[in-house]
Amino acid sequence: MLEPRNVDAGRGWLIFGLPPSELAVHPSSGDQHHEIYLMCDDINLFVRQLGERGIACSGIQEQRWGLLVELTLPGGGRIGVYQPKHAWP
Repeated sequence: MLEPRNVDAGRGWLIFGLPPSELAVHPSSGDQHHEIYLMCDDINLFVRQLGERGIACSGIQEQRWGLLVELTLPGGGRIGVYQPKHAWP
């Protein structure tokens, strides 16, 4: 479960300490866009823990690179969280 430490920098600005992460850079076909995904060890446990806190997410989607869910952020944006199938640091 994501439970990053955070501090309130004032006026609604929260700063979060993040767990270890990875950065993947993929070739582009020209239509450039950016995506940020968070990773977890067990997507089923992650979804269950979110549900216990009343946080909804999409159903688990099978991708060739991992099992993916999407969360709707308070501002309306979406972010993906996935359990990778590939090796990761």
